[in-house]
Amino acid sequence: MSDSSWGAPPPAAGQAGYWGPTAGGPVQGAAPAGPAYDAPQAQQTRPLPIVPDDPVHGGAQDDDDRGAARLSGPLFRDETRGFTHRPTSPTHDPTPYPTQSPTHSPTQNPEPMSHAPQPAPAPQKKNAGRDLSAAIGVGVGLGVLIIASLFIVKAVFVGVVAVAVVVGLWELTSRLQERKGIKAPLVPLAVGGAAMVVAGYVRGAEGAWVAMALTTLAVLVWRMTELPEGYLKDVTAGVFAAFYVPFLATFVAMMLTADDGSWRVLTFLLLTVVSDTGAYAVGWRFGKHKLAPRISPGKTREGLLGAVLFAMVAGALCMQFLIDDGIWWQGLLLGLAVAASATLGDLGESMIKRDLGIKDMGTLLPGHGGIMDRLDSLLPTAPVVWLLMVVFVGSA
Repeated sequence: MSDSSWGAPPPAAGQAGYWGPTAGGPVQGAAPAGPAYDAPQAQQTRPLPIVPDDPVHGGAQDDDDRGAARLSGPLFRDETRGFTHRPTSPTHDPTPYPTQSPTHSPTQNPEPMSHAPQPAPAPQKKNAGRDLSAAIGVGVGLGVLIIASLFIVKAVFVGVVAVAVVVGLWELTSRLQERKGIKAPLVPLAVGGAAMVVAGYVRGAEGAWVAMALTTLAVLVWRMTELPEGYLKDVTAGVFAAFYVPFLATFVAMMLTADDGSWRVLTFLLLTVVSDTGAYAVGWRFGKHKLAPRISPGKTREGLLGAVLFAMVAGALCMQFLIDDGIWWQGLLLGLAVAASATLGDLGESMIKRDLGIKDMGTLLPGHGGIMDRLDSLLPTAPVVWLLMVVFVGSA
């Protein structure tokens, strides 16, 4: 059977190519045009069962079956196949026999596929990328701790800053060792960093510089107890860590020494947080133009404008109502400077984390990451606020 004759009805008796019973018995007509098949072979090459059109009489049962054959069988490809039955008759044994696949099987139609239109995917909502509820909870808890220590006992607040510095140093040195194999000495850094914060509060800028120098010397000496391989990169990382974390944090302690020091520190914290919040809110809602895609793809120019706007407004209010002898226009300049330094500090730590191949410096604060992930914008902003406060209202 050729592909073109698949499913065609058998020719009528007397036509060319007809093989079947007649009044005088089974005869064979002229062969049809096209491929010729032996009658028994044609029966074997049919992939579907064959049944007779009319009741069969006579002794030539097989020839009659083939002569009066028509197509029948399963209508779909997924119906059971593998064994089929010959048509039953009084002289025929209905034992099943295996079907044989034709050498050139006819082209089978694919299963019907649904052309119904698929529902459009639901629009994806913008994701903040962090657990917002956990971040808010941790932020509120830290705020209560800082404000309580800031206005009740200043020395307690200095202790909070020293603890944050030590934890930040631990996170930074741990990530450097894990990702780069740099072993910055943690013990002299932790001891010297805490001493640096206390010295800044007690002795001012002079005490902070002396503590910084002694910490650097301690790092150099401590590393000498190990093998010389990697000495230069280890001590370089140690000096960088001493300057980046405890020395910059010392300016917060120095702000606290003024008569209105608690309000100055509060202004510094508020402006930094407001700047970060403005950048996040405006950038998340309206951000389209990347600010520094190679460093921090999530930051946008619109977010930077939001940080500047929010910080300037908050700065004007804080200078006018919280700082002694402060003027609102000074707060505008202060807010602008805070927005710039906070953004640069955030980008600076993003550069460090990108070089290390990490997202966060730690996991201590749920929803925030580590301590260093919260100090990234505070640390470079502290000396800026301290300097402008001294210029605008003095250091007393």
